[in-house]
Amino acid sequence: MSFLGRAAPSCRTGDGQVNKPELLAPAGNLEKLKMALVYGADAVYLGGKSFGLRAFGGNFSEAEMEEGVRFAHARAKKVYVTLNIFPHNADLEKLPAHLAFLNEIHVDGLLVSDLGVFSLVRELAPRLPLHISTQANNTNWAAVNAWQKLGAERVVLARELSRAEIAEIRARSTIELEMFVHGAMCISYSGRCLLSSYLTGRDANRGACAQACRWRYGLVEESRPGEIFPVEEDERGTYIMNSKDLCLLPFLPELCAMGLDSLKIEGRMKSVHYTASVTKVYREAIDAACDRQQAFHLRDAWIDELQKVSHRIYTSGFFDHVPDGSDQIYASASYEQTADFIGLVRHYDDETHTATVEQRNNMKIGQEVEVFQPARETFRQRLKDMRSEAGEPLSVAAHAQQIVRLFMEKPVEEYAILRRRREEG
Repeated sequence: MSFLGRAAPSCRTGDGQVNKPELLAPAGNLEKLKMALVYGADAVYLGGKSFGLRAFGGNFSEAEMEEGVRFAHARAKKVYVTLNIFPHNADLEKLPAHLAFLNEIHVDGLLVSDLGVFSLVRELAPRLPLHISTQANNTNWAAVNAWQKLGAERVVLARELSRAEIAEIRARSTIELEMFVHGAMCISYSGRCLLSSYLTGRDANRGACAQACRWRYGLVEESRPGEIFPVEEDERGTYIMNSKDLCLLPFLPELCAMGLDSLKIEGRMKSVHYTASVTKVYREAIDAACDRQQAFHLRDAWIDELQKVSHRIYTSGFFDHVPDGSDQIYASASYEQTADFIGLVRHYDDETHTATVEQRNNMKIGQEVEVFQPARETFRQRLKDMRSEAGEPLSVAAHAQQIVRLFMEKPVEEYAILRRRREEG
């Protein structure tokens, strides 16, 4: 059984008071930003076309970023922008203009890793709150407090921390603390490396590096024995490690009781379906974990929901154990999911009970679909009446992002997702 089946610990304080942290969701593009906020995020984090660590994540033009900030602020939500690369000299040339733009559109904070970028933001855009990225490898209370003295408002904790270490950092600091609770995990970044610890037991982050990153590596394909292929690399790194995905859903009461200020979902490169589904699960779970009137328990619906989106097998990472080989996936780099996203509701007409839907995958008459919504309950129905924008009957929506009108057995919300069970084979 997956660790998701474990009973969650009860971590309420004696008077029943628990901290309700911010739920921070990824926004790889403008559509994902809107979905994250509609499905319950308190804030989103996103990147522009430069200065972030997700070069292939879609990212935002200046016009899109400005629209995203307006959309968020109209709903009393926040937008944080990533500036967390470790820049070379040439990377800094465009930074002043970018900071002026971010200051002008009133983003709510910047995520940085590099001390030089931190200093330039403090000098050029002192109004903007600074959050220290997990890439800065914040693994102890002294580092956290040092960033606060320099003027940071929040520190994102490293993923390599146990519950005891997190609790001690919280006890010995007053700055806002943020941590990842869900999503993909990579094995290393530059000198912030776990390879030595994993392969030899010598922890590079504590000064005992075995220089494992300098050993000769290659790829061997099983049908070509003896033929070694070089590992290909771009200017930002190499992609050969395959960790399981992080999921700390069972530990939310404990995390809330620790006094963390923000719980973060990874996934700017994931789909709209992932953004909506994972955000809604954590919204409901955080609300339940902070409800003083009832005991927290893992709902089967939450666990089921996290299986529907594209993911790797889940692990609790460093939080409750020292990761070992069981936290890696050796046989395959593929993802799992039990449902396919097939349509997004753009409008619903109460009089005709008709939803205007943008097709995202195979959709045809007779299919049983599940309707997953921001606030209303999920329900199932078969597609019985599908029409084109002109009102012509359709048996199948054959074109990518085709607009169709569907008769719905129950009212649906804008931004509702239509999906079907993933077909076998």
